[in-house]
Amino acid sequence: MPRRRRVRDARTETMKLHVDKEADGLYLRLDDSEIVETEEVAPGAMLDYNASNEVVGVEMLHLSKRLAEAPVERAGLPRASSR
Repeated sequence: MPRRRRVRDARTETMKLHVDKEADGLYLRLDDSEIVETEEVAPGAMLDYNASNEVVGVEMLHLSKRLAEAPVERAGLPRASSR
């Protein structure tokens, strides 16, 4: 059973988002603390932790596949047409 982790309160921190179209992924960095561990929580989804066991980074791979499979109709959003 995976350990329960604390999610860092990022309201007072500077967050950074990097989208890499070539790698088809994104990385959200919640603060600048040192990363001491990374855990893959689902295929293509990783969480980075600092020494206090707080989540300080989130990486998502295969974004185009995830977005194509996302049930956007549930949110009342139209699905983008593919060209």
